[in-house]
Amino acid sequence: MPDHQTPRPAGTSVPGLTACSLCAGETLGDTDDCPGGQAGRLREVAARGAARLTFVECLDECERGDVVVARPTRAARHAGARPVWFERLAGDPATGLLEEWLQAGGPGRAPVPDGLTPMVIARTAEDDERG
Repeated sequence: MPDHQTPRPAGTSVPGLTACSLCAGETLGDTDDCPGGQAGRLREVAARGAARLTFVECLDECERGDVVVARPTRAARHAGARPVWFERLAGDPATGLLEEWLQAGGPGRAPVPDGLTPMVIARTAEDDERG
């Protein structure tokens, strides 16, 4: 069960964002000076309406630190879009790129920004179905 989910804005369709609550903040560790760390950044992205945010206890990718999954909108999913998994997605620059991409539609609606492609975790549709 999710630890926290932001309410879906009425009348809009925005991508989803799932983050691991246990590994949020691992990448930058004690060097992160952002209040609330990476989890705080993701909450701000959601508060600005770029995504529906859900924190879960574990995404079973612990060795990858700061794992975040961008989920397509329902319409994009029906058109064949798949979730995009990221590792070590932390800090203002990467989170800013993530937010811009989500605002542009996210998975299935806009290409992953070049600055985020090194963080993409290659997954298959079967991986997505398993979790």
